[in-house]
Amino acid sequence: MISFLMLGSLVLGLISWILPIVNLRSNNKNWIILSIVSISACSISLLFQIFYTHYLVKINDWSSLMDTIGAVFFAATVLFTVTIILNVITLFIYIKRRSFYV
Repeated sequence: MISFLMLGSLVLGLISWILPIVNLRSNNKNWIILSIVSISACSISLLFQIFYTHYLVKINDWSSLMDTIGAVFFAATVLFTVTIILNVITLFIYIKRRSFYV
């Protein structure tokens, strides 16, 4: 069961990056919905990491926690930062396209 948290976190993290890229490559009128889903997937992915860390603390697996917390911190920071940057780029491109057609 706990291994599904790691798999779910990875899959949702990839979804949070793929959706803004799909938005950038297409002229999608529902870009805001995809951006919200992207940010939500990133949030749930980070929440899964928090659940996994809580599980390690609950079972007193301190050595595993100390070994992995640095990588988890780095990966969470990269996931959050890239997701926000991709969605902001999508927003700017949408604004640019909209002002071009007006």
